[in-house]
Amino acid sequence: MSIDFENFETTMTGELDKAIVHKPVTGFFADNNLRAKFVGGKTVLIPEMSFSGLGDYDRDTGFVSGTVSVTAEPYTLKMDRGRSFQLDREDNDETGIADLAGQVMGEFVRTQVVPEIDAYVLSKLASLAAGKAQTVEGTPETDAYGMLMEAIGKVQNAVGYDEELVAFVDSNMWSALQQSGDISRMLVASDFAKGELNTQVKSINGVSILPTPDSRMKTAFTFNDGVSENQVVGGFAPADTAQNIGLLVLPRRAASLVKKTEKVRTFDPAHNLNADAWKFDYRVYYDLFIRNSMENAIVAYIAS
Repeated sequence: MSIDFENFETTMTGELDKAIVHKPVTGFFADNNLRAKFVGGKTVLIPEMSFSGLGDYDRDTGFVSGTVSVTAEPYTLKMDRGRSFQLDREDNDETGIADLAGQVMGEFVRTQVVPEIDAYVLSKLASLAAGKAQTVEGTPETDAYGMLMEAIGKVQNAVGYDEELVAFVDSNMWSALQQSGDISRMLVASDFAKGELNTQVKSINGVSILPTPDSRMKTAFTFNDGVSENQVVGGFAPADTAQNIGLLVLPRRAASLVKKTEKVRTFDPAHNLNADAWKFDYRVYYDLFIRNSMENAIVAYIAS
């Protein structure tokens, strides 16, 4: 029995691609990239619109002329990441390699790719908020609810009260919100969509609360190249200058997670020139692009 490699690669890539939307805490940002258009391998065009404001209508001369500008801004995806894996021929025969490869690559995406995407996205959002001094202060243990409401108020003041908001919280902030009896009674279950997957999250006053592992809530990371000294293990780690993100509030549609997953390439032992093993190459391009009109609507609490 032989493997239909073309169908196998396509199926595996499709499942891993879905996992990148469903598994990350930030995966829902991929729902905002529907109008993005790739031109080449790593460049994407994202439409931006700007308008003239209203003017007075004159009964004799009519309407005041205005302008509307629709531009397709080119952005280059910064994160070009990949890894190659080998499974020795003796670890599995051809009839069972599909299941084993699916388990290996699925676990790789869950434990390595998903946390990295979250870390990159959250650090980029928090760095922008900190750089523009869009922050709140306080002590989560005693002021968690007040800090959250202040951040929500700042975001709503910037974009209005009809935007769907999300709030990423670290373990300390999440614990403080739940430990207060008054606040915990305000937390209600609500629907939350990630692609075609519908989940339930806790929310306060319509704002979805998204608890996030502390390891992903940092302002800066080093993304290892897998080759340099001290970076051979690959993956990512907090930068020396990193600070903790305790809270991050923004409109759901403030940013777009644009990704382009290449097909998982598969080589059987007969075509693997390096070893008597099955070889699997995984590669993904991704980046986060923040809407210009919503840069002032991202508010963070950066712990010292």
